[in-house]
Amino acid sequence: MPTLGQRMKRNDIEWLNVVIFIVTPALSLYGFYTTQLTFQTAIWAVVYYFCTGLAITAGTQTVESIIISLPSTNPFEQLHRYFAHRSYEAAFPMRLLLALFGAGALQGSIKWWCRDHRAHHRYTDSSRDPYGANKGVFWSHIGWLVVKQDKDKIGRVDISDLKRDKIVMWQHDWFPIIGLFMAFVFPTLVAYIGWGDFWGGFYFAGVARLVVVHHATFCVNSLAHWLGEASYDDRQTPRDHFITALVTLGEGYHNFHHEFPSDYRNAILFWQYDPTKWTIWICSLFGLTYNLKMFPENEIVKGRIQMQEKKIDELKKKLNWGKPLDELPEWTWKEFALKKDGGQNYLVVDKIVYNVHSFMEDHPGGRGFLKTSIGRDVSASFNGAIYFHSNAARNLATRMRIAKIVGEIPDDEKAKEE
Repeated sequence: MPTLGQRMKRNDIEWLNVVIFIVTPALSLYGFYTTQLTFQTAIWAVVYYFCTGLAITAGTQTVESIIISLPSTNPFEQLHRYFAHRSYEAAFPMRLLLALFGAGALQGSIKWWCRDHRAHHRYTDSSRDPYGANKGVFWSHIGWLVVKQDKDKIGRVDISDLKRDKIVMWQHDWFPIIGLFMAFVFPTLVAYIGWGDFWGGFYFAGVARLVVVHHATFCVNSLAHWLGEASYDDRQTPRDHFITALVTLGEGYHNFHHEFPSDYRNAILFWQYDPTKWTIWICSLFGLTYNLKMFPENEIVKGRIQMQEKKIDELKKKLNWGKPLDELPEWTWKEFALKKDGGQNYLVVDKIVYNVHSFMEDHPGGRGFLKTSIGRDVSASFNGAIYFHSNAARNLATRMRIAKIVGEIPDDEKAKEE
């Protein structure tokens, strides 16, 4: 597969996208330099940022080829979690608003966006992933948008549900007009009609807001696959991190999302930042959204515990746990007695033979007590008849074990309370 540099040399460049990504930041800087930012316009720019940003995060990211026709809700967050993943149902007006506000993010039509996103979920980190993180942070953030991709090499997914959706196809067919109007004309008109700030509405609520929405959304493909923890599965690049959640309007718990894409939530704990989830849930209180999907809690917890176990196992590999029990040689009591008679400082606890020679002087109970235990089964006294040894003592003992006893131990060889 050609590298990004090779493609650019071959002039396989998406010039329209390149122009947008260069001109919009330049216009934003020009606007900040030439136009005073009023309080009303600042508030409107933030509000419209959430409207268009949430329209992407909640409506466009998709799960493999889930084809459940569920309507969308809040226009702010449905492209991802509704159109792409069908994680809840919503009323017609909300679906229409979603299509309009999503167009205001100027990131392609719902049909186009969801098609690539479904391919991303189905073929994550493979050569068929249109913005796979395995190709580098720059590629997954913006590189895949500035060069032409071979459509035949992008993984195939089913978007027949989108093709049957009249709102989706209406937005797709008229996207250039709808997108430009919602991205620049609409926010400018609101500021101009509302408080007479035409250029402020254009530069700040239109252009600058668009730049922030672009890169906030792009971070879902880049930052969310690079920064954080693999909380539920570490076989692929998606990660969970609070900082990414702040940047991406709640999409930062991305490892959870890739594991449970049909769940309407990205963050499952009440304190985790996920405005998309909150919006969907609030809308459900008014009947605007319904049938909110949640993956079974039992499986979610299982995944989290399995990852915790893997981390613990990695830590355990760095420690000396003594020779594994299944690798210890087997001795009968008679064989053990011969070792004892040979002057070895061996004793038995729970049918495990320990060589305590190096520990004689360090035993907290003194050398004399330990010496009386040599050559005997001291299981009872070790386990509470005299003193119930701590977990630390038992861990230390694992490094001294050398064999295990098979068969019966004579009663007269078992130490009693002394």
